[in-house]
Amino acid sequence: MDSQKVDMFMMTNAKYFQAKHLNYIRERLAVADDSKWAMIQSADLKDPTTSLIISIVAGSLGIDRFIIGDTGLGVGKLLTCGGLGIWAIVDWFLISDATKAKNMERLQMFL
Repeated sequence: MDSQKVDMFMMTNAKYFQAKHLNYIRERLAVADDSKWAMIQSADLKDPTTSLIISIVAGSLGIDRFIIGDTGLGVGKLLTCGGLGIWAIVDWFLISDATKAKNMERLQMFL
């Protein structure tokens, strides 16, 4: 893939991934076929900051987990009212990394 496309993708989407994955993503994009470019750009990446805000506001209902695609954990939080609030508070610290990990999984489907 064209290095300009790779650089543009990395500049605009770096906040959606963990820092330890950025070099891997750059390398995989550099060797990716140009026909995959449209699919890569249309990947549904979730913003970790938005996930954190949703977790703070409605984390006890599991909405934060539903949004990133963890349906099972979302149902668990919903049925237990966020683990009686404890699980909801713990997720305030974990949801950003969980969102970035889910984004990495989504991107790997195209690479």
